[in-house]
Amino acid sequence: MTEPGQRYLIVCLGSIGRRHLSNLRRLKPQSCIGVWRMKNSAGGNPPEGADYQFATLDQALEFAPVAAVVAGPASTHLSVARLLAEAGVHLFVEKPLADHLDGVADLITLCRVRGVTLMTGYNLRFLPSLKAAKACLDGGGIGRVLAVRAEVGQYLPDWRPGGDYRRSVSAQATLGGGALLELSHEMDYLCWFFGMPKRVIARGGRFSDLEIDVEDLVELVMEYNAPPLLVSVHLDMLQRAAHRTCRFIGSDGTLVWDGIADRLDCYRADHGRWETLHRPNTNNRNQMYLEGLGHFLNCIEAGTPPLVNGADGLRTLAIITAARHSIAEDCGIEVIGHGN
Repeated sequence: MTEPGQRYLIVCLGSIGRRHLSNLRRLKPQSCIGVWRMKNSAGGNPPEGADYQFATLDQALEFAPVAAVVAGPASTHLSVARLLAEAGVHLFVEKPLADHLDGVADLITLCRVRGVTLMTGYNLRFLPSLKAAKACLDGGGIGRVLAVRAEVGQYLPDWRPGGDYRRSVSAQATLGGGALLELSHEMDYLCWFFGMPKRVIARGGRFSDLEIDVEDLVELVMEYNAPPLLVSVHLDMLQRAAHRTCRFIGSDGTLVWDGIADRLDCYRADHGRWETLHRPNTNNRNQMYLEGLGHFLNCIEAGTPPLVNGADGLRTLAIITAARHSIAEDCGIEVIGHGN
């Protein structure tokens, strides 16, 4: 059980790592926080909000943190998480859990054997409008869901203003970039709502003039059998206006979620009109990150499983892997062995 003054570790200080550092200091003001900046081999003074900065993972392990936030490139998540788990450190691993499937199941097993809490950082699950959408669907608010259309897109150079997009994780295959991994929130929440699909069909690649070596546009379809359901997903790093929506078409109505506006609207056939089920009370987008990290810390203290565990991260990677194979082989791919 954690107590005030416990030690925590942040791995990497990109934009998401800095956000987690700030939120962790807010949630645990009396704690001792160390940062391992993987690119900074010389160590140096700790950044604002941290007490220590480490030059190597060995130094970070000597710090003996009770928990760590792994926020480096996706290509580094698995190796870092495995070493921390072997030391008994609880893990909050930023999404995606890894950049490939190999070794992920072994990490989940290791965490279970060592009694390590493993959470995957899909923060949209803590957005009020998306939680309201799940409650509506689970309660039969639009009858049986027959079809779903999810769409997300934003122009990559606008993701992190002031930085060179070509040097970002999102733009480089070796670091785990590309639309499928970077925009994998959609696959996560759709699995949260409907479980694993039976089959995935995908098309995509690099369609723009952006200087990247990853896919910037993907269209995929997830097919479900019992009951029959067709889910289409659009992912892009091209749209000049940021966009994130999902339309759920049911036997008794339609539900429309807007993830940018944090809004949920519903049309019910028996009412014959649209109504707003959720609109934001605040424009504080950090709140969902704060709640997600707080949930992780509470799970450690209570010994309870997190809302988004390692198996959830594995399932999303299984869908991404199937989509990659479908694109490469020009065919549909059955998704088996990961929770069907």
